[in-house]
Amino acid sequence: MKKIYSTITTAIISLCAISLYAKTVKTKTGKEGSEVPFKTLTTTQDGVEVRKGGFGSDACAFPGDSSKFYLITDRDPNIDFKGPEGKGKLFPVPEFNPEIGLFQFQKDGSVKQIKAIPLKAPDGKKITGLPNPKGKGATGEIAYDLNDRILGLDEYGLDSEGLVAMKDGSFWVSDEYGPHIVHFSKKGVELERISPYGMTTNGRKIPAVLANRRANRGMEGLAKTPDEKYLVGIMQSTLYNPSKKEVVNNRLIRIVKFELATGKIWQYLYQQNKETDSCCGITALSNDEFIVIERDGKFAGEENAHKYLFKINLKDATDVNGDMTSKNGMLIDGKTLEQCTQAEVLDAGITFVKKELVTDLVAEISYGHDKLEGLWLKDNHTICVANDNDFALIEKDNRLCQKILPGADKPEDDVVYTIKF
Repeated sequence: MKKIYSTITTAIISLCAISLYAKTVKTKTGKEGSEVPFKTLTTTQDGVEVRKGGFGSDACAFPGDSSKFYLITDRDPNIDFKGPEGKGKLFPVPEFNPEIGLFQFQKDGSVKQIKAIPLKAPDGKKITGLPNPKGKGATGEIAYDLNDRILGLDEYGLDSEGLVAMKDGSFWVSDEYGPHIVHFSKKGVELERISPYGMTTNGRKIPAVLANRRANRGMEGLAKTPDEKYLVGIMQSTLYNPSKKEVVNNRLIRIVKFELATGKIWQYLYQQNKETDSCCGITALSNDEFIVIERDGKFAGEENAHKYLFKINLKDATDVNGDMTSKNGMLIDGKTLEQCTQAEVLDAGITFVKKELVTDLVAEISYGHDKLEGLWLKDNHTICVANDNDFALIEKDNRLCQKILPGADKPEDDVVYTIKF
């Protein structure tokens, strides 16, 4: 695999775009893919259709069968919203249950969902995507329904973002709320929740400093190493450490490595490009090498739109974990890492994660979506990516509106791209 990916920047020789919820979609090779009919969750009084979508928040391979793969939904259909009690989120379908979907490529080039795995609390009750209560991953957001009423909170709620499927059939999911890293059984029942807040069944935690995540920008991507000994998670954005106004390097991203057998943690620093604003999916090439998504929130055609894939290497990066219980983590001359410039971090003898550009999907395949979040390896020659369509919803002037891509005439679909190198 290492030899194959040394030439990963060679030209794309085929592309297959498969719409999970559209009628048909034509690929650049002229083939047509068939569809899985979408399901409407609700239609508002204004005629806005809330679709069961959101698949592509992350993706991962199905162990042992390259024709199959998993996609996980986003937390819940929602938009930013200013309600009677202040800023928060509008949830038009607050009872929505995040789920993992098992999909399979068909011989005709289409994709079919063959299984749905709803995520559940330890007692077997289905969870929601509603915010967590204080002390358990709260973001401070107020959750509203379509009638401007304040909704409740969910102790086991997840803003699901990262997904890993293990050979034993279980799953690990990371999220943006806590951030949490949650172990689910093959039936989707929570087995363990690891977070900075002590919400664990066996006392394991992730570093306290990660609680300084920017709201809704927690652990956006999660991967396992090929030997299944480690999980590796990437934060979406720079921590507000110790606060938003005190951050100097707003492109400093933390990558966390977690040893499953012992709970041991390593942290590494990754420097994000200035033209992007999010680090999303991550998938492993080896125990040290990974592919990561680094993107902006622009559509193809907008000025300086970028959807990058980078190959990274953790091998020579410095472990900056420091005191696991410190709310500010490792310090340099009394300052948090986020309060330091990149030069100050380097002068302290800290080595960043190495990164190497693989491709920009906007430039290579005219990737048209604003969000690129799902990522997995189909085989040694094929990378697959997926968009998050936000349940085909968008906010405009504090109103719930249909999300339609520029130049399109219908709500945005969930789409999987298969790219051969």
